[in-house]
Amino acid sequence: MIALLTGVIAHKSPDFLILDVNGVGYRVQIPFSTYYELPDGGGSCSLQIHTIVKEDAIHLYGFRTTAEKSLFQLLIGVAGVGPKLANIILSNSTVEELRRALSTGDLARLAAVPGIGKKTAERLVLELREKAQKLDPAGEPLAAADSVAAAPGVVDDVSSALINLGYREVVVKKALSELSTSPRDTVETLLKQVLKLLMK
Repeated sequence: MIALLTGVIAHKSPDFLILDVNGVGYRVQIPFSTYYELPDGGGSCSLQIHTIVKEDAIHLYGFRTTAEKSLFQLLIGVAGVGPKLANIILSNSTVEELRRALSTGDLARLAAVPGIGKKTAERLVLELREKAQKLDPAGEPLAAADSVAAAPGVVDDVSSALINLGYREVVVKKALSELSTSPRDTVETLLKQVLKLLMK
């Protein structure tokens, strides 16, 4: 099983990246929390990897910190929570926010994530409360991140990423219209602003 990859980012988007490791491109799915911390394409990084093998495919999920990876592994151990939903959960919360929500039984916070209803939120708290309390939230990044430059089509990229996460297009457009954007905005800064608005 692949547990760690270090290489050059050949392609970067909010939900996956292609990591060039000695000429081999690995497609790695990532949560927003990891995306925010990565350098632009051409930069190098190391990612903690969780490998899922299926009959017809091998899926790689990458994380900047061991804490992110540990939470992901806890989440997919809960009945009804697959890798895609676990990635969505991590994209909507920082490690510390999620750990706190699970530890304190904050059902409203958990249920606000697309794809999680009240029953799933209750199941997450029931099964992970004690495990989350023991989790060390201070996982260190595996490599320093470079600054990310603004790029054209930022609003479109943010909109697409949020719709892929399960938010309805009309809701995303409304949230984006309520924000004052500028040419300096990056996908990362806009994602953070819109998610704060959507999670209220």
